[in-house]
Order: sequence, then C-alpha cells, then structure tokens
Amino acid sequence: MTTPETSLIRLASPIGQLEITADAAGILSLSIENNGRLPYESVPENPSPLLHTAATQLDEYFSGTRRAFDLPVHLSGGTSFQQSVWHGLEGLAFGEVISYGDLGASIGRPGSGRAIGGAVGANPVPIIVGCHRVLATNGRITGYSGGAGIPTKVWLLDHEGIEHVV
Repeated sequence: MTTPETSLIRLASPIGQLEITADAAGILSLSIENNGRLPYESVPENPSPLLHTAATQLDEYFSGTRRAFDLPVHLSGGTSFQQSVWHGLEGLAFGEVISYGDLGASIGRPGSGRAIGGAVGANPVPIIVGCHRVLATNGRITGYSGGAGIPTKVWLLDHEGIEHVV
C-alpha cells in the first residue's frame, strides 16, 4: 500500500498501463496492467521528479531509443534468497538472456531452478530489473507474472531481439 512518503505515477505503454511507485531511496515497484486492473488504481497519482524521470526512460525504452535504465531501484521486501536473485537480474543488459539454471549458478545456488523461477516471478520492478530476460535452458518461455503473462513477455523479448520459443 502506498503511504504519504510514497510517490505514484501511471503511464501508457505498448504492453498496457504501467503503475510505478517510489520512495526517497528509489523505485519500489512497477506493475503492468492485468485484465484492466492495477494494484493502486484507487489511489490518486502523487508523482515525484524521480517518477517523471522513470516515465521518460520507460517511454524511451518502449520507443527503442533507450537500452539501459539510469534509475535508483530500492528492491525492498522479499527473502534474502529473492533479494539475491533480483540483484542477479540487475546485471542483465538489454538483449541479454540467461537460463534459470545459469542464474541460480551465478548467485551460488546451482540446481535451484524452480526456486529461482519463483523469485524471478516475484520481482517487484519488472522491465527496469529485466526478469523477462530469463528463459528455460532450451529458450522456452515458461511463464511470466507481469501484465497479460506470456504475451507480455513475448512482446518484451521481441522488442529486445531475444530469440525464444513459446
């Protein structure tokens, strides 16, 4: 839930309406519209300079003129395991892909692909922290928790030129 210290902004995108929250430390969450709904849709917008910058950078990303985000992200909440996965995702650049197994190995948790998948799905800041860049070892999309699910992930992968199998 948002608090008076939390800023909130919404913006249109090719994958649906986005809702972004931030505090003084950075971006807290990015939600993609799902079935016409957003988590804080009943809360009035309370934009901050940081959120205006985030909206501009996301517009540039969707238009194809931005490949990296320059935004402070505050990955709060989650277990220490989830935090390690989310920080592992931060190292993936535009157009790069990693398998669940390789992501697990990169954070010192080989053989934990299913748990990695759960942590990837719980990423509070998709797109900016590119969880859509994680695929099965064979390049197959196994799921996506943002927006419309797999169609949203397909759009993001296609946008970045990442080969995949549906």
